[in-house]
Amino acid sequence: MASKTTGVLDLRPPLKWAGGKRWLVPHLIPLWKPYSRYRLVEPLCGGLAVTLGLRPGKALLNDVNPHLINFFRWVQKGLQLEITMENDESLYYQHRERFNRLIEEGKENSKEAAELFYYLNRTGYNGLCRFNRKGRFNVPFGRYKKINYLYDYRPYREVFKKWEFACTDFAEPLLKEDDFIYADPPYDVEFTNYSKNGFDWKEQVRLVKWLAEHTGPVVLSNQATERIIELYRDHGFELKYFDAPRMISCTGDRKRAKEVLALKGM
Repeated sequence: MASKTTGVLDLRPPLKWAGGKRWLVPHLIPLWKPYSRYRLVEPLCGGLAVTLGLRPGKALLNDVNPHLINFFRWVQKGLQLEITMENDESLYYQHRERFNRLIEEGKENSKEAAELFYYLNRTGYNGLCRFNRKGRFNVPFGRYKKINYLYDYRPYREVFKKWEFACTDFAEPLLKEDDFIYADPPYDVEFTNYSKNGFDWKEQVRLVKWLAEHTGPVVLSNQATERIIELYRDHGFELKYFDAPRMISCTGDRKRAKEVLALKGM
């Protein structure tokens, strides 16, 4: 049965999102609490798992994915979905075609586009968000036995009302000198195409240099690869390590992946 409502005290990330950090929230809460009166800034906000976990009063949330930000802005208005949502392959491809048509017609910021984006995210393969070179969403139908769709986002409106959403390069939003920044870039791994232009090593370096210049508190998370550790140390970050709740690969010795939190100004 599809879920129609949700409680204000149990607002979970509404989207499936690659690299979501909901599991990291217990590690971040002690770092955030001394600064909870500050504005939280996520320059790479993704699915909002961290922001919803920390629940700041003020936040600036940015991502380069315009369809993601359009969805959040409609949620901020108290979105109620009216489209048909079923775990059905034929319906999925109909909705995918309609979503692509809206993009081609310049209607990607519409309520309908936000509704379709949610449906495609929840119903498509592994919650991927992928577009071809022509800008068309091309994720295939998923293979879920059951999907609980959420129709009513009015409970999110109260929480979202003091949050600002932006869609630009991570370094463009205007910062206040005491903003608390949490940055979660794509992992330093071979696959980095989370956005149209990807997120390669040059972007990892550019992000760290930008964060190192901020005068307020900064927390940065990533996979603890050798060059990531060296990069963060070279820019004056204090490093903390722990095991992530995922394996390095599905073969081999099945060791837990190592994560690093890089801290500055705290």
